[in-house]
Amino acid sequence: MILNTELEYKGNLFPTKIVFYKKDVDTLYFKSENGVALQVIVQRDSVLRFRFATTAIFEKDFSYGITKYASKGYNRLDIDEDDDNYIITTSKLICHISKLDMRTAIFDAKDNSLICEDELGFHWEEFYEEGGDIVKMSKTSQEGESYYGLGDKPVDVNLKGKRFENWVTDSYAYGRGSDPIYKTIPFYLGVHHKKAYGIFFDNTFRSFFDFSKEKRNVTSFWAEGGEMNYYFIYGPEMSEVVSNYTDLTGRPQHIPPLWALGFHQCKWSYYPESKVKEVTSKFRELKIPCDAIYLDIDYMEGFRCFTWNKEYFPDPKRMVKELADDGFKTVAIIDPGIKIDNDYSVYKEALEKDYFCKRADGAFMKGKVWPGECYFPDYTNPEVREWWSELFRELIEDIGVKGVWNDMNEPAVMDVPGKTFPKDVRHDYDGNPCSHRKAHNVYGMQMARATYHGLKKFSYPKRPFVITRAAYSGTQRYTSTWTGDNVATWDHLSLANNQAQRMCMSGFSFVGSDIGGFAEQPNGELFTRWIQLGVFHPFFRVHSSGDHGDQEPWTFGTTLTDIVRKFIEIRYQLLPYLYTAFWRYAGEGIPILKSLVLFDQEDPNTHYRNDEFIFGEKILACPILEPNAKGRRMYFPKGRWYNFWDNSIIVGGEEIWVDADIDSMPIFVKEGAIIPKYPIQQYVGEKEIEQLELDVYYKKGKESSEVYEDAQDGYDYKKGRYSLRNFTQVGKNKSFIIQQYKSGKFITNYETFKINIHGLPFKIKSIQVDNEEIEIKMSNGDVTLEITKGFRELHIISE
Repeated sequence: MILNTELEYKGNLFPTKIVFYKKDVDTLYFKSENGVALQVIVQRDSVLRFRFATTAIFEKDFSYGITKYASKGYNRLDIDEDDDNYIITTSKLICHISKLDMRTAIFDAKDNSLICEDELGFHWEEFYEEGGDIVKMSKTSQEGESYYGLGDKPVDVNLKGKRFENWVTDSYAYGRGSDPIYKTIPFYLGVHHKKAYGIFFDNTFRSFFDFSKEKRNVTSFWAEGGEMNYYFIYGPEMSEVVSNYTDLTGRPQHIPPLWALGFHQCKWSYYPESKVKEVTSKFRELKIPCDAIYLDIDYMEGFRCFTWNKEYFPDPKRMVKELADDGFKTVAIIDPGIKIDNDYSVYKEALEKDYFCKRADGAFMKGKVWPGECYFPDYTNPEVREWWSELFRELIEDIGVKGVWNDMNEPAVMDVPGKTFPKDVRHDYDGNPCSHRKAHNVYGMQMARATYHGLKKFSYPKRPFVITRAAYSGTQRYTSTWTGDNVATWDHLSLANNQAQRMCMSGFSFVGSDIGGFAEQPNGELFTRWIQLGVFHPFFRVHSSGDHGDQEPWTFGTTLTDIVRKFIEIRYQLLPYLYTAFWRYAGEGIPILKSLVLFDQEDPNTHYRNDEFIFGEKILACPILEPNAKGRRMYFPKGRWYNFWDNSIIVGGEEIWVDADIDSMPIFVKEGAIIPKYPIQQYVGEKEIEQLELDVYYKKGKESSEVYEDAQDGYDYKKGRYSLRNFTQVGKNKSFIIQQYKSGKFITNYETFKINIHGLPFKIKSIQVDNEEIEIKMSNGDVTLEITKGFRELHIISE
């Protein structure tokens, strides 16, 4: 196992023999002969943290990525040693630390199987050009190991054989394989021998990941500064790894308001007011559901944030109210660049309070963006974040804007090398002063954080809605996101599918793409297929540059408009299903979209599938990604799946052709599912929900489903005012039973369920609800019932 590292990795330095060991409650300290220190913290039974210091002095322990609410504690912690290793044992893991060179190997405590082991382990080299060390970690890639995660990388779902850079970058019209782009999420999952683990490299410097590209059997990660500081997270299920990762880095601080899950329309730019009204009126005229209309930078006076162009929008408060009266929530863009203008109050105040970023020699960081020459607030300063949050008072509390969209916050700067701040720019970093080398990847995150807190204050008692383009691990606590400035091509439709799956797998589920493509112009077929995919993405927004033509749902002719409307209506019907998925995500960190490998990691056929995914817990979707297609081949995972359109059943475990002309899309429902549906609305809140529809899909055996509801906005749900219905169905050859258990104090307005039972395999003799017989109704072979929402047991008996 010992390698001649000096010959193979010339210039690198390595830990030597351990000469000191100490234990302090949940933390173990080791020191090598050449002064390298290792700190191992047992965060949980399944989560270990490793920190290395090349000079035996650790940095101040501060992280934007880790939430203060992260769980701690374990059921077992034993420390032993043998001739070669120190051995840490929890109820889930056994970790060996080599006495010779600090290399680690981690095993499953249940069966002693190897999960992850160091190749060279920790090593480093001095970074003479920039200062500090380049810190490195290499691990052995196990037989058949696959890799996933890492945020919004525009590549296939499986990362094996690829190499990536993490440096948040404005990437207009990026392509397949472009790297880096908008987000830095240094977290990946490894899967081999049917078990999964994760590694979160919590280092905000420019970092790199190599998944067996340079060396076939080696996976490595490194950063151009800071500590080698990473968390090892064990499953063995991938969903457990993601859940444990979001426990560390945080989950959304609240469920989004239901309207935020509706359809959103955006363009650069809708102005003046008459154009905004023209677009919104067209939605209502054509009865195409829509909940939000967006204002891009042209609503401002000379692109100055927190101002209005009074020529285009003479009375924004009136306009926003009139839009709200018609069901539209207004979302406005806010960028970080503050125009240098002595007559501009935001600039003057920030200048007086010394809130702008500065260069190393004390000069202000000046850069050109949309307003011209600008200074930029230092959002890593808590005082600046508080000031920034207060700036939203007028926009949100007075004018009535319902959401804010943070763009250009990588930070993007025009006409300079690298398109961002120079590395010498200084930041407060919450009392840990540093250069932009360390703060760059979190700048957009901290802007979004400050924006979130502003909206939270001034939207109260309603919930805030914020979108960000740039992000670091943990940004999911505050905002939603999208995949940036994509292109109107079929390949970008495919990339949008992969990126959304990967973001969900990386702990950030409130994600979507610019439907139709931001750059260039889609034809009607591409736009329609993109809408079909967008129905199943948590964030559902059309956005375009406007440079190449219109991109509204009615742009491409009556036939396609009707198809687009049909699919947007499906989204609105599925809102209670998606809302339930968000409740589960916010509470447990369960991804809303699941790549097939996450759904069934034991099936090797899922490890390289890109297109198919699970939406929520029970719906299988697969977009059409080629022009002129009348259908496609798709892989069905384990189980039996009902065709959403005709209730035909497909048994999983193989790849099958599925018909799907332009007016259709491959959508399937897992047997045993209970799918809640609302009536079609033009916007959330247009109609009072007078009845909840439940589509029930028969399964022989037992299956559970949940339906979560609350007031659709506000915070009362955190005080127990929610409704959680747990349904269990038991299917047998001659009987079918649905049982309901409800918890929570919220009382829904509707009093009845409309229950549609699909796939019942026998003729019905009688139906009993809480031991009382009711009338039987049949429709196209399916059973339809209307029963009180408070029922405890529905019992169907065969002839």
